[in-house]
Amino acid sequence: MSEQDFQKPFYLCAMALHATNREDTYLHQGRRRKLMEALRERGITDEKVLAAMDKIPRHFFLDPAFASYAYQDQAFPIGAGQTISQPYTVAFQTQLLQVRPFEKVLEVGTGSAYQSCVLAEMGATVYTIERQLPLFEYNNNFFFLKNYLSNIKRFYGDGFEGLPAFAPFHKILITAAAPAIPLKLIEQLMVGGILVAPVDSDTPGIQKMMRFIKTPTGFDQEILGDFSFVPMLSGKENTEKI
Repeated sequence: MSEQDFQKPFYLCAMALHATNREDTYLHQGRRRKLMEALRERGITDEKVLAAMDKIPRHFFLDPAFASYAYQDQAFPIGAGQTISQPYTVAFQTQLLQVRPFEKVLEVGTGSAYQSCVLAEMGATVYTIERQLPLFEYNNNFFFLKNYLSNIKRFYGDGFEGLPAFAPFHKILITAAAPAIPLKLIEQLMVGGILVAPVDSDTPGIQKMMRFIKTPTGFDQEILGDFSFVPMLSGKENTEKI
């Protein structure tokens, strides 16, 4: 039996669990409120971001075995070598985007779809790309995403290419460590639009969080702190395991 054959029953079981409705108890809600307070203490000031995150049960996006840890401010593995980002990182990047209702936002790196739901909860129409086929398929029947059928559009593809057929975008968010900002993504951003991305620094494993604002002649940029992300890779991956 190959490793792929061995993994398949576990993959199918995980997909079945992901499709099953789960509870958002008072205990979960209380832990979520405490997490929002912790994010305020760390400097998150956009109450619209915090309100959106407070409405989204983060434990739905993790394996049920990790539900009790869902409201700790840390990243967790979700399979295929990817993670659900630390809540502070989600809040920080979302705050930098300055999302407004009805804006078109391109997200590179769907992952668990938690960030997608935060953006959608804020009223954006989210176009999100995932290069890992197992993760893309894992979310096909995710019960919670049914709440956002009208404003989350998911695509299996190469994030470096973006989605030119749906451009221009008001905002672009990259959720993996980019070696540099892909020029094709800048081209898909409308003038006045904002792109937020962690970009590799001279220190291995450390990225600089950067915000780019497109101008008629180029773009302005800001460096806004050090972070650590999984790498942004080109192409599409279709290995069948989660």
